[in-house]
Amino acid sequence: MAVTIYLRYVLNTSKLKEFEHYGKLWIPLVEKFGGQHHGYFMPSEGANNIALALFTFESLAAYERYREASMQDADCQAAFRYAEETGCIVSYERSFFRPVFA
Repeated sequence: MAVTIYLRYVLNTSKLKEFEHYGKLWIPLVEKFGGQHHGYFMPSEGANNIALALFTFESLAAYERYREASMQDADCQAAFRYAEETGCIVSYERSFFRPVFA
């Protein structure tokens, strides 16, 4: 059964461009490990410090394999470091959903 991962980020508002770059780094990385990325969603109207990301894996087990592989992948580690070095993310939360597709 497919699982969609929902990430809600609290951002450093002085680092929105850096976070957008961070998101662009992760889209191909998720896809590299078999996920389907649905995009990052930057603040527009309303709260100026909240962003979202959504991506789907074929199963929770496939997502767990991706998480394990990302810890060993040089490009993933570089993306993690970029976020840490720029301070663009204040905090985040992760939730899991069962998608319904047509």
